[in-house]
Amino acid sequence: MGIGSFLYHYWFGLTLFVQCKVYLVEDVLMSFLLGILEGGGAIEAHPLIQQFLDLMWLLMEDYEVHECLKQLLMSLLRAYRFSPIVPDLGLQMHYLRLTIAILKHEKSRKYLLNNVLFDVLRSVVFFYIKSPLRVEEAGLQELIPTTWWPNRFNKEGKESKEVKNESSEERLRRRAYERGCQRLKKRIEVVEELQVQILKLLLNNKDHGGGASRYIFLNKFRKFLQENASNRGNLTVLCPPEYMVCFLHRLIAALRHYWDEHKMKNVSALHSEDAYVPPQLFYNGKVDYFDLQRLGGLLSHLKKTLKDDLASKVNILIDPAELQAVTMDDLDEDEESAVSTAQRPTAALAIGGALARPSWLSSPTLGRANRFLSTAAVSLMTPRRSPGSIEKVKVRTLNMEQRTEEDIEGSRGNEGLLLGKPTEEPDQPITKNSLLEILDGIVMMYNLSVHQQLGKMVGVSDDVNEYAMALKDTEEKIGRCPERRRDICEELLKSQKVFSEKLNHLSRRLAWINVTIYSKEKMQDIYWLLRVCIRTIEHGDRIGSLFAFMPEFYLSVAMNSYSALKNYFSPVNSMEELPGYEDTLTRLAAILAKHFADPRIVGTDIRDSLMQALASYVCYPHSLRAVERIPEDQRISMMRNLLAPYEQRPWAQTNWILVRLWRGCGFGYRYTRLPHLLKTKPEDANLPSLQKPCPSTLLQRHMADLLRSDQEMAPSFLNSVLNQLNWAFSEFIGMIQEIQQAAERLERNFVDSRQLKVCATCFDLSVSLLRVLEMTVTLAPEIFLDWNRSSSELLLRRLAQLLNQVLNRVTAERNLFDRVVNLRLPGKLPFFSFLQSSPTKNHIFVIKYPRGASENEREHLVIRKDFMLTLPCFLSATAIGCEIFWL
Repeated sequence: MGIGSFLYHYWFGLTLFVQCKVYLVEDVLMSFLLGILEGGGAIEAHPLIQQFLDLMWLLMEDYEVHECLKQLLMSLLRAYRFSPIVPDLGLQMHYLRLTIAILKHEKSRKYLLNNVLFDVLRSVVFFYIKSPLRVEEAGLQELIPTTWWPNRFNKEGKESKEVKNESSEERLRRRAYERGCQRLKKRIEVVEELQVQILKLLLNNKDHGGGASRYIFLNKFRKFLQENASNRGNLTVLCPPEYMVCFLHRLIAALRHYWDEHKMKNVSALHSEDAYVPPQLFYNGKVDYFDLQRLGGLLSHLKKTLKDDLASKVNILIDPAELQAVTMDDLDEDEESAVSTAQRPTAALAIGGALARPSWLSSPTLGRANRFLSTAAVSLMTPRRSPGSIEKVKVRTLNMEQRTEEDIEGSRGNEGLLLGKPTEEPDQPITKNSLLEILDGIVMMYNLSVHQQLGKMVGVSDDVNEYAMALKDTEEKIGRCPERRRDICEELLKSQKVFSEKLNHLSRRLAWINVTIYSKEKMQDIYWLLRVCIRTIEHGDRIGSLFAFMPEFYLSVAMNSYSALKNYFSPVNSMEELPGYEDTLTRLAAILAKHFADPRIVGTDIRDSLMQALASYVCYPHSLRAVERIPEDQRISMMRNLLAPYEQRPWAQTNWILVRLWRGCGFGYRYTRLPHLLKTKPEDANLPSLQKPCPSTLLQRHMADLLRSDQEMAPSFLNSVLNQLNWAFSEFIGMIQEIQQAAERLERNFVDSRQLKVCATCFDLSVSLLRVLEMTVTLAPEIFLDWNRSSSELLLRRLAQLLNQVLNRVTAERNLFDRVVNLRLPGKLPFFSFLQSSPTKNHIFVIKYPRGASENEREHLVIRKDFMLTLPCFLSATAIGCEIFWL
């Protein structure tokens, strides 16, 4: 049917459609347009759709065309979203091809971008490939006829990567499964390429009449990010995270296409492999970051405190009237915050209490759990009025949706988004300003919900491993089952069948997830994003105090993307195979080592995240070696910050880092898991605390040099460690007294599990603090033994008193600690006398036999031995055990 015939026969239907007869669009108009494309081939080979749209704009009123296009796109979106998934994904491809054909029409594309794609419907749905609810629905049984799952595991329950002992049958199954996954990947790649073509059309900046599509998309995209950033508690407004993941990858592909295209035309511009966001976007007010937190605190606070730096370094002036308005706004918010203070506990309960922290760093006794409810933390997240700055180069201050190409790209005498370039930035052009803002939005997208979704989908791989272990265990039981017990054998065979069927289903579902979410190409996208964040942070760090304007999410994305690459993609692809892996690891280590104690970063949450990331970094050999590869001055600065006094800062995390640097060198400290818990299976063998010891002698040497050379650092650090150890051990002893009293009552009672957790935490803290003391005594014994130091005698006295207290409480038989350990308490408690006695005994041994001690020092050792033995807290039961060490 030709266009003229169609218009003649169905014009009355279109008129009814304008009167809200929506079904006519789906049944008549969309069917007609789909019929044009049924012949296949390139979309450009079907000019009828373009001609038809031209006639619509020519013969119909504008409001009629607008309504028609809106309903047509809504029908296409519904059809794409709810159509069944067939093996070749033909239906999805058909609807996407028609969408591309419509968007190729410039006038229609601009109208849809301005009024429909982001305002009326969720256009992000077009970039999502939904997962099949049932394996049969997507024809996965035909694509992947042979299933496979890992059946070799190590002691921790993790999949073994060694395939040298793989049987020939297993090898054939694995290769057949991988071929099936490749067939599925090729079909999905066709759909993904069509989705990228849609975004390339939306990012087109070569339109002839009016503003280009790219700048309309840019303004709408920013509003989309604002809605998702400002309504994170309103699930009806948020874009689903599974849609956001697909949108992110398609947008990265389209962005890099136009970035490299610009590079080909401008040789001096940067390649997309070297992309980063310049720091002037963070402080010149040209890009709206809504109410998102900056590294230095609130934007209004930064404008007041750094206005002189803005004027002197980058020629940006802050209007005094704006500062006065911001100040009055702060006063109003302070009054509001005072009223809402009483409501904070209720709000915290509504969202599930304090944010979860890794179990290996959790400590209810630290008083940190409620930090998110503090006045400071709440005020940091309070929305502020949008910034507007008056620069020395006068510019227009426009609403985000009213910006034009000139406002973004700039013109003669106007730098656009790059206004206020610092002298530290190179003169080399980067790329189009509009592409820089899209890149900034991609980083924000990852922070909003993409990372959480990547972590969520890993659960399918964990389920496969659990069922595979259960199947392997069942098969071993079948092999050991005696022939006379047919009843048991039948039940085991039933279990085997159930596990096999479940694994067949999960392995095919896992293949779909690995292709759509965890493929090598998706991994490279996340790796590219990690490197973008690293370069952006490095460039921002060079501008001094103005680094405080950078949004916090850049550091968060740098840490989270590395975590995703290491933990989420590892079952499918190895991060070590990525180009420049070692260099990227070292640069990220330098960022963590420098900024975890950076005074320009004031947010409590981001500082804690940096500390936790550094603590996790030193637990793995490859990342610890990256820390050792950073420049020596940065390593020494990092150790100096770690050795700062423990008061007024999260000392438990700092102490954990020092313990990990020492683990493997201490007395009786070469174990991976607690000795008395070896028979139990760990809940998560990937936890940093369950990694094999990997001490760093290089960083230990830096620590020893700092303690020896700085006469003030050693006593302040050791006194703070001794103070915290005294507190932690006293709390632990007080709690086990309460536990013993509760357990010995005649009436039936139960020990509170929360009390047990707090008690276990105090015990862990005391053990880790003892290990830090052991490291200090071993590496720099002269701090305690050199009488030329004014603090030596006092430190030795405090150390001796505390060690005696620990030995009295832990080593004696039938005392309080011994009775509590013998109680049958629930849970995997870490109470074990060896954990506290081993570092304590090593203290005594090192002081008795210090390495490299002079004759003069050895003469004083006898006096110090008598001094320790004559202390009032040194009881006879402990003296007998310690005399063995002295002899």
